[in-house]
Amino acid sequence: MKKNVLVMILAGGEGKRLFPLTSERAKPAVPFGGKYRIIDFVINNFVNSELYKIKILTQFKSDSLNRHISRCWPMPPFSNQYVDLVPAQMRMGQDWYKGTADAIYQNLNLIYDEMPSLVCVFGGDHIYKMDVSQMIDYHKMQSADLSIAAIPVPVHQASDFGIIEVDSMYRVTGWQEKPKNPKEMPGRPGYALASMGNYVFNRDVLVHELLEDAANEDSQHDFGKNVISAMIDKGRRVFVYDFATNLVPGQTELEQGYWRDVGTVDAYWEANMDLVHISPIFNLYHREWPVKTFSYQAPPSKYVFDNEERRGFATDSIVSDGCIISGGRLVRCVLSPYCRVNSFSLVEESILMHGVNVGRHAKIRKAIIDKGVEIPAHARIGYDRDEDEARGFYVSEGGVTVVPKGVVIKVEQPLEV
Repeated sequence: MKKNVLVMILAGGEGKRLFPLTSERAKPAVPFGGKYRIIDFVINNFVNSELYKIKILTQFKSDSLNRHISRCWPMPPFSNQYVDLVPAQMRMGQDWYKGTADAIYQNLNLIYDEMPSLVCVFGGDHIYKMDVSQMIDYHKMQSADLSIAAIPVPVHQASDFGIIEVDSMYRVTGWQEKPKNPKEMPGRPGYALASMGNYVFNRDVLVHELLEDAANEDSQHDFGKNVISAMIDKGRRVFVYDFATNLVPGQTELEQGYWRDVGTVDAYWEANMDLVHISPIFNLYHREWPVKTFSYQAPPSKYVFDNEERRGFATDSIVSDGCIISGGRLVRCVLSPYCRVNSFSLVEESILMHGVNVGRHAKIRKAIIDKGVEIPAHARIGYDRDEDEARGFYVSEGGVTVVPKGVVIKVEQPLEV
């Protein structure tokens, strides 16, 4: 039965809240954890769950996403397995995707071609591990028309999510979009059920509801606000799948239920920092549930110099292939391939993307340095918010400094060493 499941991943989001990291790339294409892209995690979840018919719907600034998927996820066509890129094509008119539901509606031809029993509609921009087959089993057990993956969140955080109201059997009775006073979930006071944006539909039900929604001129063509709400009103069998019950091979109790919406700079930075703990709450190293991605043909990382004046070392950090730590220091950092950290420099709690070069005596703290940026000698980043903003950097509410691609950094006078 698993083979008769079509996966459709929504990867066309603009990701405005993650600016400036999304100024030149789609949100799912943003690097994460050194060598990965955000979209790798949902693809790995499906592949590890033995679901191999995957369509990725793209739209916004998708060039880097297209390259990554093409290089990283080739599948053997003779076995009817695929990870296909599907660009927005205006098949239903002259409009780009008007909402999450409209994105699937404009690609109904993919469903008609495959004629699956079930359609998984998942977002492409979250960090988590999930055995999707367990959700499918739950969907069948409930004889559901739609199953929605949800995660318990504290009530004080619920205003950031679509909140699902359920009865004692976890059948959906209502939907609240980012409510100020969310309803608590049954049996767990102080918590509400937040939608993860991951859905399992019966094919015929999905097609019927999308056709009705498309004909409704007052609809925003969004799954949560419109399609799901309409299904609840009609009495459709809509159930919540509690993601906290999902068990992934090799996962520790500490990791169970881990899911992060990395939609803001602060959330993105925090999720990267989750990786570098001694006992990480999101572990990339389980062999039972491998997290795969494109691997550069790069040499191993190298650390050089070991004397009183300069020493190349890293603590509690992830350092990708091709990096050279040449007499600099890293503390709680995540480095993408081909970065170089030169002598006497100090980088703390920071994310360096592909090809960043940190000059001598530079100091960087709580920052995200985008691809290919040259950090000049003696530069200071992340120490003075006003100074960072004056130089054209973005500083988040949580105090994370982002140095965008293409920025030329000038240091007027070298600092004393």
